[in-house]
Amino acid sequence: MVKGIGLLGGTFDPIHIGHLRSAIEVAQRLDLIQVSLIPNAVPPHRSPPVASGKQRLLMIQLATKYHALLDDEECELVRTGPSYTIETVQLFRQRYPDRPLYWIMGSDAFQQIDSWYQWQQLLSYCHIVVIMRPESRLHLQPNLKEWCQQHQATAQASDDLYGSIMFLELTQLAISSSMIRQLLKQQHSAAFLVPEPVLSVIEQLQLYQ
Repeated sequence: MVKGIGLLGGTFDPIHIGHLRSAIEVAQRLDLIQVSLIPNAVPPHRSPPVASGKQRLLMIQLATKYHALLDDEECELVRTGPSYTIETVQLFRQRYPDRPLYWIMGSDAFQQIDSWYQWQQLLSYCHIVVIMRPESRLHLQPNLKEWCQQHQATAQASDDLYGSIMFLELTQLAISSSMIRQLLKQQHSAAFLVPEPVLSVIEQLQLYQ
């Protein structure tokens, strides 16, 4: 079986250990060769990031530097216009025509995926992996529920290159980038919430103050 590649997008403003732990667990559960962390430049569905793209990419590079399963990817930062997921998965499909691709996302985002640009075309390029909190429930609109039922598959590595929706229960940590930004704004410590090299850069650049 050819090992797949995971794709985890977001603002990563800043990246924290919750992001990293989820990426590692998905990689291990699906036997992926790597998970690429992809900071977006212009998120279509949320306010702009506080840190610049260059700063957020640097933080990701520092956070993933010594872990073989994790990688950074700047494709959305160098692209003009809104950071549409469909364009990112199309790019990765061109790069890796013979590997399964897995777009990793949280359950909250998945419940709103029908508002994404060309969302129904995503499964023509990748699988979708929805990260679930233990005992959490999805509340899907009828059109999205039907789409999900048509494509849902067992959460395991696949020979198929794309086309399935999988649900994975992971050890999710109650950490968010907004919480970390608020701590730093209040001049409180964010130690052990972000990797130490990332915290050092935040302090050096005086981010989130």
